[in-house]
Amino acid sequence: MTSPVSQGADLDTLNKVVERVRGNIKRVIEGKPDVISSAVAVLLAEGHLLIEDVPGVGKTMLAKSLARSIDSSVRRIQFTPDLLPSDVTGVSVFNQNTREFEFRPGGVFANIVLGDEINRASPKTQSALLECMEERQVTVDNTTYTLEAPFMVIATQNPIEMEGTYALPEAQRDRFMVRLSVGYPVEAAEIAMLDSHTMSNPLDDLEPVTDAVEIRKLISIVTQVHVSQAVQRYTVALAAATRRSSELALGASPRATLHLLRAAKASAAIQGRDYVLPDDVLGLAASVLTHRLLPSVEAAMGGRTTATILDSIVASVPVPEGTRA
Repeated sequence: MTSPVSQGADLDTLNKVVERVRGNIKRVIEGKPDVISSAVAVLLAEGHLLIEDVPGVGKTMLAKSLARSIDSSVRRIQFTPDLLPSDVTGVSVFNQNTREFEFRPGGVFANIVLGDEINRASPKTQSALLECMEERQVTVDNTTYTLEAPFMVIATQNPIEMEGTYALPEAQRDRFMVRLSVGYPVEAAEIAMLDSHTMSNPLDDLEPVTDAVEIRKLISIVTQVHVSQAVQRYTVALAAATRRSSELALGASPRATLHLLRAAKASAAIQGRDYVLPDDVLGLAASVLTHRLLPSVEAAMGGRTTATILDSIVASVPVPEGTRA
């Protein structure tokens, strides 16, 4: 087990790298520090990020700026209605010279994969990401290819009310650790954006501030963050309460419970703590759980949204008093 002294030094290193990454992204995304911190936390928790919002608020810019801040392999997949599953995972092609089949990797073979407008592709193509997001591998023609760590899918999507979109299948949504909404910028940030974005693209000047090797070390540090039995029970209680709710047709899965705790560990580490508080779990519950839940027909007809239902469920679960025990 890591000693308190070395753990403290590790957390100092983690915070220095996180600050460099956040500072880099802030050069592109103005006035959204909480959104940026959440995106970095998902990376360190080995999760995948879904950014959902209306067009033009900076979803793709956020994804690109995070990817460019890390010196690692990055691939972008533009999801369209005619995109095929093989475009995502790869395909075996017959080589006339060697008289053998050769595997040509698809867009998912990278450390960071940007899936732009993921809900504009058909459900069949969306499902091509299921194996790689959960198991970090791709199977084509009975051959399995391992994806190099770190591996993160950052997908953007427009709200399902927008024209030409397909709702993500439940299994696909459940594989995203966090769903974020960028939102419109405040007036001062939008004015600053007019200055910085009209003369040149700020992404062009963005240089990497860390690399894949260092990110793997930070992920290892996050896994060592302590979680007490009380916090574990609280996390499970939140998920179980969603499954019992009469207002929800689909509650949180065991995967959701695991994602919530992993995200809380990353959040605690970023704040300089080697232990998770109930507040870490509480603060992430909405972004980790909401997109996985389905309201019942009666609740939907009554105008209740998954966000408001989850708020009432979270409020009904007692918060434990303990912190580190």
